Amino acid sequence: MPKPSLSQTTFISSDQPLARLMRLGCAALFMLLIWSFMHLGGLTVPGSPLLLLAAMIGAYMAINIGANDVANNVGPAVGSGALTLAGAVILAAIFEAAGALIAGGEVVGTIKSGIINPEMVPDTQSFIWLMTAALLAGALWLNLATVLGAPVSTTHSIVGGVLGAGIAAGGMSIANWDVMARIAGSWVISPVLGGIVAAAFLYGIKLSVLYRQDRIMAARRVVPWLIAIMAWAFGTYLVMKGLTQVWQASFLQANLVGLAIAAVVFVIVRRQIVSQAATMANSTEGVNGLFTIPLIFAAALLSFAHGANDVANAIGPVAAINDAVRSGGVTGEAMIPLWVMLIGALGLAVGLALYGPRLIRTVGSEITELDKTRAFCIALSAAITVIVASQLGLPVSSTHIALGAVFGVGFLREYLKTNYATRLHHILERHKGDDRAELVAFLDDFRQATVEEMEAMIQQAKLKQTEVVLKKKERKRLKGIYKEEMVKRKLLLKIAAAWVITVPASGLLAAMLFFTLRGIML
Repeated sequence: MPKPSLSQTTFISSDQPLARLMRLGCAALFMLLIWSFMHLGGLTVPGSPLLLLAAMIGAYMAINIGANDVANNVGPAVGSGALTLAGAVILAAIFEAAGALIAGGEVVGTIKSGIINPEMVPDTQSFIWLMTAALLAGALWLNLATVLGAPVSTTHSIVGGVLGAGIAAGGMSIANWDVMARIAGSWVISPVLGGIVAAAFLYGIKLSVLYRQDRIMAARRVVPWLIAIMAWAFGTYLVMKGLTQVWQASFLQANLVGLAIAAVVFVIVRRQIVSQAATMANSTEGVNGLFTIPLIFAAALLSFAHGANDVANAIGPVAAINDAVRSGGVTGEAMIPLWVMLIGALGLAVGLALYGPRLIRTVGSEITELDKTRAFCIALSAAITVIVASQLGLPVSSTHIALGAVFGVGFLREYLKTNYATRLHHILERHKGDDRAELVAFLDDFRQATVEEMEAMIQQAKLKQTEVVLKKKERKRLKGIYKEEMVKRKLLLKIAAAWVITVPASGLLAAMLFFTLRGIML
């Protein structure tokens, strides 16, 4: 039994009752500070307690986004050992808040993704109730998903809330069902694309580097190009998704920025890898070490882009309510006051620090075992899939893409291990002889080997001069490899179920909250 890592030990201790109570107290203190800020700063409008309520709910929503969604950006880096848990939390908190404040924009759409027609909302008061109910429903659903350990899309949570509250306010005709159909399609498109892209990159690295006899020379030749591709992908991704509120760049402009960054990175990285290769071990672990720094940069850039994009899920409804309260009307876009942006940015950081580790463990280590090479492929897949899907007009979720990539990597490993066991089985079936002890030792080593080591053992079996024959016990041991799961099926089903019910669950809850709010206020 391997010893628990530092991150695993932290997870265990964080589940103690005292730790849970302290986290709850810190979250309550943050909410109290928001309440005090609203009152002492004179930011509430006389006669409008709903604005104060919206600010509090917005802070609660931001905490839940930080707790649930940020894990997708840093989980693989933590699971692979490129970052410690504490380092990941600090890095993500800084870059999430920076993304929200620097690139979160000054204007936000009041109706997320255009899923309902605001002109069909009966009046301004109903609109305020609608947005309040949607925000609270999305936050409550995210809170429940985090407690259950299921990473879900925060965008889908607020989309479901707006849809449910919108139907409650204006009837079924208020919804744009074409948009909803495209969002539903993303439940399948996002994880499948993410999984395919991540698995393809991982298999390519295995063939070009990890399966080579001289891994050092192969790494010197291939890894600089891989890191340059990542630099292009993240440069393009950052312009397209992280800076959209401050620079509306075309796809060509975004790609040119990405290519310029990639060229600089390639020159720098190639020199470093040549230097590092002189002392690098000719092994999978040696190659893994080359991806540590790129993984840290990937976690930071993904967090920045996420903060810039998804902070709107928390502050969009708050900005809409603030605009409606102060102007007395309903608009398609609303200005984001600085105090609203601060609530979102700080809430993301607080939620990540207090509750993020639970989901980081799920993404980084519970679904499948990750090393730095696999984590690199997951991060690269997240950026490339979003870029490709955006150009094709496909509706995708960054959360679903990242998790699909994790599952894709795990299923590829499972397939390769089964495939190698089958090949070894066929080789040994053709052998005849009596070298029993050597065969038993060989099979024990094979069962414990990594996928990369299995490839070498297959070649060894092919070249082996001593011929052996399988007995029933050895045959059973070899067949046991076929049944070994490298992806937790129960976790897969739990996450898939949470994805499917996110929109309807959040929508139903929002409709109930809308009717409750209307009943109280009337």
